[in-house]
Amino acid sequence: MNVLVCVVNEVRGVTRLNKLVYVVCHKSSTISRFSTTGEPLADINVKGLSRPRDIVACEGTSQLYVADCRIVRAGCVWRVSSDGADMKRWLPKSPSDTVKAYTLSVRATRLLVTSYGNKQLIQFDATGDEVTRVPLPDYMSPLHAVESPTGTFIVSYKNTQQKQCQVSEVNTEGHVLFQFTGSLGLTPHIAVDSQGNIFVADHDNRRILLLDAQLALRHVIIEGHQLNNEVPQRLCYMEQSGQLLVGFARRDVAVFDVLQR
Repeated sequence: MNVLVCVVNEVRGVTRLNKLVYVVCHKSSTISRFSTTGEPLADINVKGLSRPRDIVACEGTSQLYVADCRIVRAGCVWRVSSDGADMKRWLPKSPSDTVKAYTLSVRATRLLVTSYGNKQLIQFDATGDEVTRVPLPDYMSPLHAVESPTGTFIVSYKNTQQKQCQVSEVNTEGHVLFQFTGSLGLTPHIAVDSQGNIFVADHDNRRILLLDAQLALRHVIIEGHQLNNEVPQRLCYMEQSGQLLVGFARRDVAVFDVLQR
């Protein structure tokens, strides 16, 4: 494990944009910035941000997006330029919109919002207009979701019927196509590569799994001892370099070379 940065509070999100690493922490109004070697840079203060839950970056728009759960199950999304010069409360566009942002992911220039409160996935284009809304089964309380290379969605969630966490692939109608059948603890975050392989942060078991495109286990890609028994909370996969950023529930962000594993 290579500890990239050490921050002062519980990591709620980590991402990379323009060769910089961006981190948000529990109950913080700032976005911390670091070089890829871990050197701290000037923070971005987002006035009004109070309870960040996640942060993602879009290379296509050079924008950062932050999920802010200021009100339980009624979160909004901030859009912030990479240098902090431009920022705005971006979603929802009107008080009547039911976004309820909890966690986020980006594919191309599309932002995918995992809406915990109303059990939906909502996708937006670069201008903030809704592209699609995916209703999930009643038993799914989603934690995080990503769009697959084939246009389906991989969802980590709490199964309220079976009282356990699971990972499933759903289509645009919310129908389950594949499901990981292995044992999981809490799965707060996932990531996907261009081949459809899926990284799963197995929070309670202190490990990171690698699944194939059909959600079969390939192997445990990062074991607990490699994490120094820290609890993985957030993931950001950088496919070009083959590196995985891992934000821990305590305070650190670590980088792992996983391309050859």
